[in-house]
Amino acid sequence: MTGSSGTSGTSASSSVPAVRVPRRRGTELALLVIAVLLSVYGYIDVGLAKDSRVPGGAAGYGAGLGALALVAHLVVRFRAPYADPLVLPIAVLLNGLGLVLIWRLDLETPSDQAAPTQLIWSTLGVALFILTVLFLRDHRVLQRYAYICVVTALVLMILPIFFPPINGARIWIQIGSFSIQPGEFAKILLAIFFASYLAANRHALAYTGKRIWRFQLPTMRVFAPILVIWLMTVGVLVLETDLGTSLLFFGLFVIMLYVATGRGSWIGIGLVLAAVGAVIVASFEPHVHSRVEDWLHPFASIDAGQGASQLAQSLFAFAAGGMLGTGLGLGHSNLIGFAAKSDFILATAGEELGLAGLTAIFLLYALLVERGYRAGLALRDPFGRLLSIGLASIVALQVFVIAGGVMGLIPLTGMAMPFLAQGGSSLVTNWIIVAIIIRVSDRARSQLLPESPGTAPDPVEGAK
Repeated sequence: MTGSSGTSGTSASSSVPAVRVPRRRGTELALLVIAVLLSVYGYIDVGLAKDSRVPGGAAGYGAGLGALALVAHLVVRFRAPYADPLVLPIAVLLNGLGLVLIWRLDLETPSDQAAPTQLIWSTLGVALFILTVLFLRDHRVLQRYAYICVVTALVLMILPIFFPPINGARIWIQIGSFSIQPGEFAKILLAIFFASYLAANRHALAYTGKRIWRFQLPTMRVFAPILVIWLMTVGVLVLETDLGTSLLFFGLFVIMLYVATGRGSWIGIGLVLAAVGAVIVASFEPHVHSRVEDWLHPFASIDAGQGASQLAQSLFAFAAGGMLGTGLGLGHSNLIGFAAKSDFILATAGEELGLAGLTAIFLLYALLVERGYRAGLALRDPFGRLLSIGLASIVALQVFVIAGGVMGLIPLTGMAMPFLAQGGSSLVTNWIIVAIIIRVSDRARSQLLPESPGTAPDPVEGAK
């Protein structure tokens, strides 16, 4: 009976069918075609609205965007075959729509053409996306370089202090006509460090230390890095007068801390620390204080006879758009001024695409963030889970901070809308974020395969 039972058990186990995980690369390719066609349609629509004819560069724009999308797709098909099929098409569509909006605003400012430069940055961003997918075969390798990442991030954040401020903020390094924003690259490096630190200390943060009222505080040895991060973000706000970057860095850490520990008290502690830092700095830093005053009284300049401020013009643009918008190329959001192609490009989308188009854009961002969360939660290793959720949260925080600023919900921050706005540093780093999410999602889905790369030994553990 024993032998028969053993044979039967072996036979039963061997007859279990292998798990079949669809690759869905065909779905991705079809969605990429739709994304490129929608972008080209927008380009043609602007030309028809402005000149009543199809613009001469429509074919070249479509061919260029299509070529970039096709090369990126082929790299994902052969190097990350089980990656999420929605992530790349969403990035291509947002990038393509951003190029259309920037070109549309270029028509109002012939002396300040930003679309050609943005196209070059888009090409560079896709190139770095390809390199990341090709050479980052396992996201867990990044955990080895956590402390190198945080040191590099600090250096990148400090460097702009030694350069002249631009528009009141010291966040740029400008040499001649070339400029770069180091803080954009620092956010990815900090996400890697946060994921590594929290993955290693998540139990100590959740279950050690003293309990004060409803808050579980860890020991000072574990809590000290959290205070350092808070002081660092306040320092960025003081020295660089960059409210957006400060909110982004601190918000990123609080979100990842909550995910690592599962304790809602960290959200409360984070909000208190952020509020204290913002109140202190806004009380004596003129640039930050003026942003807060503009937020509280957006129409004060009109009452004073000085004309509408940027925020007031932005609110007028959203109101003029209504439900369906004025149509691409038929709005007047260029009246916002120099920031129309960067900080306030969402106002152009709101005026010319209306609430319906704006909602569609927000849904694209929401779907991109959701796919990042989904990939992270499906992973077995804590580092990868935190990294994917952290990178997706960067996108979510940027969208919230920027949209909230131009819509008057929170003070203006001066950040660039992911993929949409003019800004090479932001565009390149967001393409790198998409590449890492692609790699993580490929690992997460391939875990379901027998003898898959997802079951390979942890390279970090092997290095130890």
